[in-house]
Amino acid sequence: MFQSRVSVAILMVIATVISRILPHPPNFTPILAVSLFSGAYLTDRRLALFVPILAMFVSDFFIGFHDLMPVVYGFMIVAVLFGKQIGSSLTKSFAFTVAGSVVFFILTNLAVWATSGMYTLDVSGLVTCFTLAIPFFQNSIAGDLVYSGILFGSMAFLNRTVFVTAKQNV
Repeated sequence: MFQSRVSVAILMVIATVISRILPHPPNFTPILAVSLFSGAYLTDRRLALFVPILAMFVSDFFIGFHDLMPVVYGFMIVAVLFGKQIGSSLTKSFAFTVAGSVVFFILTNLAVWATSGMYTLDVSGLVTCFTLAIPFFQNSIAGDLVYSGILFGSMAFLNRTVFVTAKQNV
């Protein structure tokens, strides 16, 4: 049973990452969902950290590398660790997804404001940066909730059906 659960989790993560490469609205990506899900369901901490980082790196190889990679990848590592707190709770997965979306928005936009040269390094520039990022945040939180819903909801369904049946047949 354990092997099939890990296999399903990894396949679901891979499928979600492939969706990052396909055309999508800006910031409507599975980044946070994959990280939280890996933390929640991949019991080997190294594997849980490795899967989303590798998936992100491979997709960035096709999409393009960028200056905020350290911030984004660092946040993914934190999200995997937060995922360890979720377990199989759909309520916790929702709460961590929303909180993660907000933290990701704040961290990445602070990094853009501080490093991009696009904004003045004062309160006015900070407000402008965050204001212009709101449409991206809307897409980001929507994508995070959709992908987390798919990943955690699918696993909850499989845990109640397929894995229960497999356990009974052993």
